[in-house]
Amino acid sequence: MDVQVTNQRIDHLGIIAGVIQDIDLIRKIDVLIPTDSREKITTGQAVAAMILNGLGFSDRPLSLTPQFFENKAMSLLLGEAVAPELLNRFKLGRALDDCYDYGCDRLFACLSAQICQQEGILTNYLSLDSTSFSVTGEVYEDSDEHAIEITHGYSKDHRSDLKQVVLDLLCTHDAGIPLMSKSYNG
Repeated sequence: MDVQVTNQRIDHLGIIAGVIQDIDLIRKIDVLIPTDSREKITTGQAVAAMILNGLGFSDRPLSLTPQFFENKAMSLLLGEAVAPELLNRFKLGRALDDCYDYGCDRLFACLSAQICQQEGILTNYLSLDSTSFSVTGEVYEDSDEHAIEITHGYSKDHRSDLKQVVLDLLCTHDAGIPLMSKSYNG
């Protein structure tokens, strides 16, 4: 009798997937951004897959996501069996477009508020901080009128020669959980 054994890995992604499942992130996203009925996977599943891929230390482009998940235990990571080939660049691109159309800062704030409420994290006292991210290399002009501009500005790291962007982050005081974020021109 021949027995075929397959090996599926989860590595450290099991911890990340456990947090995604514990906070019910996929369902929360799907409530805020409904998926077209013709889609085989939801926007929430696509976002969860991108989080896992991004934290998978694979240093690969997003277009190679199906290859990243080929030997992974999909039912454990995403809560149900999702074929890796469904996580192609077209689906991931549509999910990112849907998040952008909803508003990334708005989506982040909605999800964060729901999760803080679910976990009983107090939001009475908040901390606000801003930071700048220096950018090197060539900057391409974007045609989106709502996009932030990568420009020269006050540099906290004393690199006035580099262009930058600025990020404001509002966090809960006791747990340090981010509640809201906003990006600004450099």
